[in-house]
Amino acid sequence: MHDSILHILNTTKTRIQAFGTDIHEEEMQLQFQKRDFIAAVAAVRADGRVPVIAEVKPASPGKSFREIPPAAAAELAWEMEEAGAVAISVLTEPGVFRGSLENLKEVRKTVCLPVLRKDFIIDRRQLEETGSDLILLIAGILGPELDNFVDLALEKGFEPLVEVHNKEELEIALETDTKLIGINNRNFETLNIDLATTEVLAPLIREYDLDHGTSHIILSESGMSSPADVRRVMEAGADAVLIGSALMESDSVLEKTKEFVQSFCWRE
Repeated sequence: MHDSILHILNTTKTRIQAFGTDIHEEEMQLQFQKRDFIAAVAAVRADGRVPVIAEVKPASPGKSFREIPPAAAAELAWEMEEAGAVAISVLTEPGVFRGSLENLKEVRKTVCLPVLRKDFIIDRRQLEETGSDLILLIAGILGPELDNFVDLALEKGFEPLVEVHNKEELEIALETDTKLIGINNRNFETLNIDLATTEVLAPLIREYDLDHGTSHIILSESGMSSPADVRRVMEAGADAVLIGSALMESDSVLEKTKEFVQSFCWRE
């Protein structure tokens, strides 16, 4: 695991240690109604467009894109929704990625789309901090605890998106009850990006589903900067894509999101 990831995990542990006793799990769940991401993907595909999860991403390891306070996060998310995104991803890791729970809350109040909380989830108390429609669970971090976290997420009303980087992590993910598997094209050891990761792993998921009578939605994550990149991973078997950096680096988030949404024509 790369030093940057280890650093984030250490700071996340510090965050969790600072949790008080004011997390009201029951109240959060009663006030929260999940938006159906799986149905949204099907609707976008039926319309012949690419299901794009557009990400509100202030920074990444070693790179800062822009300062994004809650009001700006909401405005960006509105543009992404207007452009046809299927869902919005919001970074809530405050150190390296400069995200926040406040951004997540403001985005979800603003848009009608499903919203993904993207963070480094390592403690069950993090699932009690705030509501979101989807929550990211990273197989390479949770390891043998992944199955328990998937079950807990489902119990609490989240749709778990399980992220994998290689065949070993994929095998663990397929043993859980998740319906969503994200293939991260960024290597966890080197942080290098290779879209071939999706080309290798997506067919394995399809094969598993055929053999076991299951059905997973496959997301390709990281490294897509052009419509050609999106077409490449979709042709490899991805059902949807998650794009952050390319949107944050663009002059117009609205137009760039549209470009990705319209970059592939489905042939059912």
